[in-house]
Amino acid sequence: MGNGSPMDLEVIASLERLAELLDARSPLFVRWSAGPEADESRPYSVDGLTGARLPGLSASPLEVEPWWGDRPTVLWVARRLHDYSHLKDARAEGARPWVLEGEEAGRGPDNEPLVARPRPVALIDKRVLDEAAAVLDDVKRGGWGPLDREQTDARGGAR
Repeated sequence: MGNGSPMDLEVIASLERLAELLDARSPLFVRWSAGPEADESRPYSVDGLTGARLPGLSASPLEVEPWWGDRPTVLWVARRLHDYSHLKDARAEGARPWVLEGEEAGRGPDNEPLVARPRPVALIDKRVLDEAAAVLDDVKRGGWGPLDREQTDARGGAR
């Protein structure tokens, strides 16, 4: 992977900065893991249900979709972080979001992009997650929350 150590990476401290980065450098992805150094020795994900080795790291796209229209990029990145914020608790201890770029090598079992030849771009500070939650609290409709699959069993029923 090798862009140096995380000490060499920018630490994103606001949604505004993440939006600026996305506007200047796209396509970018966000990954929830122990970080770039942890993923360097195994730059691929494994399907949790079948154990199949995937052709890249599971990540979420940050690129703004055309249907988003003229809504603020800050709101877009807040939503993208919030959608998978449950992973900070569901993954290995110390899981955090970080930004990467690379080649999309396919789609994973949840239709997520699989990023091959990942290159770390930045780390995302926890304060950004708190900011995202606050922004979305101001605009969300109904009972919307993170996309937490851990709440259901393999048949889709509640655990």
